[in-house]
Order: sequence, then structure tokens, then C-alpha cells
Amino acid sequence: MDEQELCKKRLVDLSRQADTRDIVTFSDFLNLNEQNIYHSNKSQYYTISKAFGGYENAERQMIAFIPDALCYEWTYPICCICVSPLYPKYAEKLTHRDILGALMSLGITRGKLGDIICHDSKFYVFAEEQIADFIATELTQIKHTTVQCSFLDDIQNLDVSPEYEEHSDMIASNRIDCIIAKAYHLSRSQASEYLISEKVFVNGKCITNCNQGCDSGCIISVRGKGRFRFETAQALSKKGKLKVSFYYYK
Repeated sequence: MDEQELCKKRLVDLSRQADTRDIVTFSDFLNLNEQNIYHSNKSQYYTISKAFGGYENAERQMIAFIPDALCYEWTYPICCICVSPLYPKYAEKLTHRDILGALMSLGITRGKLGDIICHDSKFYVFAEEQIADFIATELTQIKHTTVQCSFLDDIQNLDVSPEYEEHSDMIASNRIDCIIAKAYHLSRSQASEYLISEKVFVNGKCITNCNQGCDSGCIISVRGKGRFRFETAQALSKKGKLKVSFYYYK
């Protein structure tokens, strides 16, 4: 059984457990490929389901399978840990890769970790509740920088969002190949290769059709390139081109 079939089997089994035991069950954090498997097999689940990653438009998402008869409140078992230098004056400039590497070196598997966001020189790590205390206790140094960890309360109303770099431009149409080509300075044929190779995800769904249009507000991820939010007011220039904005995730 390949990885895709295993992922599908796990999700269907979680849905079955939720239905038979009348409880909410949760997946690990899913990457974009796994989310595409989740979206592609919704007709096979025994319950309704919802995806959430700790904040709006999170890339890595946890799936909750919710039985129809559920009559009590529930929350996602997700914690947000703020990681900051203990001595900011002497701290190195850390990156997403540095934080992830330090967490993985603690023996934590990637599925237990959600997004890692850099905001105001601090890093916010979304993680499964069951390993949050372990991270807060054991993550004391990243490279040569001593760090401290603290928990953010009330994750459901958490207002932590990624930092963006905005760029405005013009495109011929809102076709996905046009958007990707303009966003990453590629030719249309190069953009098409990314689509054909199943490296493009729109709101967590793998897109291979070059002709597919994108609505304003879509989150587009291109493997090996990055992720951005696509915005357009559908206003045309005098030459009939579409005015758009790209919000690149830092």
C-alpha cells in the first residue's frame, strides 16, 4: 500500500471511529498533498469534517471528524507556543528552517507540528496539544541562541498572522497558469510544468488544469517556490488586463 492509500485509509478510519464511538476524532497536521487526499475522498467519510490549523488560512491543517449526533462543544487539540530569544540583544537572526530543525532534533515528527510563523521577531509554533509541554520544556536553544517558550491562550480567537510582502501587477486573465507565471517570473510553459507535475495547490487542493480560474482571496502554494494570497478587484486596465496583487508569505 503506497503513502496515498495509507493516508486515505487513516482518514476513513478516523471518520469511522467518530461515527461508531460518537466522539470527535482528529488527524495529525496534514501537508498539502495529504489535504488533497482528504478533499478528494470526502464522499467516503462517515461523518462531516472540518479542517483547521490554528489560525485562518493555515497551510498545515488538522482534520476533525464530527459525528452527526454530537451535542457538546469541542475544540481542536492545538496549542500555540511563542518562541522568543531570552536575550534579544545577542540573538542570531533565526529562520523558519532553524526553528523546524531544532524541533525535529527533539525527536518530534512533522505531523505533530503545524505552521511556524515569524511575527515581530518572535516565532509562533502550532503543535498538537499532547507534545506542547515537551516543546516548552525542551526547546531552550536554537543554534547559538538561548530561547524561551510561552503558551498563547484562547487559540480559537488567536490573532497571529504571517507577515506578507505585497506586489501589484497586471495579468492577461485569472487562469492559474497566468497567475503562477506572473507571481514567480516564469514562462507560461514553465508554469504549466508545475501544474502537470502536481506541484500547485489552491486552498489545499491540487490543481493540474492550466485553464482553471482563481477567485480573489485564494491561497496558492507552489512546491519549491512558496505560497501567496491572490487578490483582484476584477478591474481591467485600458489594455484589458487584470489588476492584481500578490501577498507573498515571508
